[in-house]
Amino acid sequence: MSASINTASFPTQTPTTRSLSSSRQSNPTQQPRSLSQSQTNRNRQYTHLHAQLAQLNAHLADTENLLGMTAVQAEYVRGLGGWWGGLFMAASKVLGEEVVTDGAGVGREREGRR
Repeated sequence: MSASINTASFPTQTPTTRSLSSSRQSNPTQQPRSLSQSQTNRNRQYTHLHAQLAQLNAHLADTENLLGMTAVQAEYVRGLGGWWGGLFMAASKVLGEEVVTDGAGVGREREGRR
């Protein structure tokens, strides 16, 4: 995947960068050092990238493990929800009958007060 960069938006070289680049070209002993330095930097960056990829791989493995445990726990929570739902429906039925019985009497008392 290659990306083309529009160089028209970049500023042109300033006089100081021109003088630095011309001084590098005039001294042939600077070329090998800059090449070896860039190779060293590239190797250091590859090593750092490799370490980051290894860390990412470890984190992805941990995430996969946690998602598996979460899926198992979600099934347990679903079961608990069913149990609690059943308890609330049973309590509602028991307490609802009492409230309806008491509620009818209370409603009649209130109507009688008016």
